[in-house]
Amino acid sequence: MKFIDEATIEVAAGNGGDGSASFRREKFIPKGGPDGGDGGRGGSIWAIADRNINTLIDYRYARRHEAPDGDRGRGADCYGAGGEDIELRMPVGTVIVDAGTGERLADLSEHGQRALVARGGKGGLGNLHFKSSVNRAPREFTKGEPGEQRKLQLELRVLADVGLLGMPNAGKSTFIRAVSNARPKVADYPFTTLHPNLGVVRVGPEQSFVIADIPGLIEGAAEGAGLGHQFLRHLSRTGLLLHLVDCRPVDDSDPVRDVRAIVAELRKYDERLYQKPRWLVLNKIDLVPDDERDAMVTEFRRRLRTRGRVFAISAATGEGCRELAAEIARFLQAERRAEQAAVATEAGPASPEELA
Repeated sequence: MKFIDEATIEVAAGNGGDGSASFRREKFIPKGGPDGGDGGRGGSIWAIADRNINTLIDYRYARRHEAPDGDRGRGADCYGAGGEDIELRMPVGTVIVDAGTGERLADLSEHGQRALVARGGKGGLGNLHFKSSVNRAPREFTKGEPGEQRKLQLELRVLADVGLLGMPNAGKSTFIRAVSNARPKVADYPFTTLHPNLGVVRVGPEQSFVIADIPGLIEGAAEGAGLGHQFLRHLSRTGLLLHLVDCRPVDDSDPVRDVRAIVAELRKYDERLYQKPRWLVLNKIDLVPDDERDAMVTEFRRRLRTRGRVFAISAATGEGCRELAAEIARFLQAERRAEQAAVATEAGPASPEELA
């Protein structure tokens, strides 16, 4: 199945049914009063997160979704039937934006989460509501309200704890194959990864995290060069970025310059993405003699002027991969504990009733 992470659709909720202007007409009951019922509510449109759906491909072909109108009210105090609601199932991680106003309507980040994207119109009032001591035969009624109509932009952002970034052929797909059960395409030419891949990395019986691999970035990606810029949004939900670098590129390019170029693209694209924790991972260390590896890492640090964490691994042979995965798991666990502590601090001390 082709990976689709963007779509534009139109939704139209149902109109409310008109109220009724009716009068009671029964044998042996003269001068029957008003008995017009209200119109039914128009159907609404809901978006629902479904973990069994992986892409937005269905909405590339079904672009307009309409809910039915409510029925008109009738005599004998009969109210019109409401229109049936429509449920649009979308992948977990879908962001829904009103294309007309730019307002974010929903961020479906959990399975089963529901969001109202178009509200159905209210039904009109029948003449039953307008009777009074001075108006015993009202002929007034109101029409149903129109349902909301919107043009929506759907954007899928994958949910992962760790995101991989780097130049094409840096070894990102090989790394995700080495540490998880994901099997992305691996080949000796650039841009073998054409869409995001997710892998679950297990570092213990009850300890795991999700890692996302996106197509390689090149210089100018923020302006649209290459493929990776289309998928940078998928890194926005991650808690940690792993910047993989080919420490022995076959084209004799300067890996330090490549690192600076990717970091510059991140900053151009989104300052918040640039500020995320980012670890440098020197890949293909198996191509470097053992006695030269420490000096190479030190030289990388010196030229980049970084005090951040730097790891040396070989995704092809697996050297250092498990150790890196264990460090990632410890980092994510510490981050979760810090978040829980912050939430507990904001909530304040528990009340006696909560402690009981």
